[in-house]
Amino acid sequence: MTSALFYPLALGPLELVNRIVIAPMCQYSAVDGSATDWHLIHLGHLALSGAGLLILEATAVQAQGRITTGCLGLYSDDNEAALARVLDAVRTHAAPPAMPIAIQLAHAGRKASSHVPWQGGAQVPLGEPGAWRAVAPSALAHIDGEDAPHALDRADLAQVRDAFAQAARRAARVGLQCIELHAAHGYLMHQFLSPLANRRVDEYGGSLANRMRFPLEVFSAVRDAFPAERPVWVRVSATDWVEGSGWEVQSCIEFVRALRSLGCAAVHVSSGGVSPQQKIPLGPGYQVGLAQQIKDAVGLPTIAVGLITEPEQAEAIVA
Repeated sequence: MTSALFYPLALGPLELVNRIVIAPMCQYSAVDGSATDWHLIHLGHLALSGAGLLILEATAVQAQGRITTGCLGLYSDDNEAALARVLDAVRTHAAPPAMPIAIQLAHAGRKASSHVPWQGGAQVPLGEPGAWRAVAPSALAHIDGEDAPHALDRADLAQVRDAFAQAARRAARVGLQCIELHAAHGYLMHQFLSPLANRRVDEYGGSLANRMRFPLEVFSAVRDAFPAERPVWVRVSATDWVEGSGWEVQSCIEFVRALRSLGCAAVHVSSGGVSPQQKIPLGPGYQVGLAQQIKDAVGLPTIAVGLITEPEQAEAIVA
């Protein structure tokens, strides 16, 4: 009998040979947003693993949307050419059948302009080398004492939305088969969703419908810019893990329902990241219950993550 973990799965027209997905992992090894030989070695190794799908690390759609100066980007011709070189080599040497490759398009929002993790990961203060003014829904710093971000106005929002669409067109040109939009972990899309980061008083703030508006506009722009036969989905934080924050699993379910109506092919369920006040109950499979709630309520193909470390554990979750 075939195990549940190794049973095929369709994401729209894309067929995965099994249910093992390599989630995005930031490498902090790009140069001006461009992939390097490290990415060639790292992704080439993963492409030999036999997983059903490989998702490239969080990839900024604007230079100011990078978490660090070492983060991957897809906002320039140089970025596109460097990624094409890496992907061509990975596809040439990957184990058959060819593993589908997705990219996670992202914008760090107020968590941008940070040190790489091995230098502490804190925000680089304005005026120091490598620093730039971050942007966000509201002029609220992620952590007390950090420089407040610039609050995006309508013209800024249009530029960010267009940058996501342009990155989607670049992703199509280099042959990526799917796009995952990053709306989790306290980055820009999540910042719009959570009242902890979004204090706007226009049509992009306040009610749940208003807070969802910009992430939904971004999704629609990306969906329109990417070939219709290639799936687009979203990674979400199902809860902020802050009591009374206003962003909990029921709000996330409403967001995912709205995404489904716009043609979202799947949902990738994580949690947290928008506030240092979060209290996360870490343990094996600690986010799987959140993924189950969203799957039960919305019915989209659902990727579960969070300390899933053993084959038997993964098999039990899928089964």
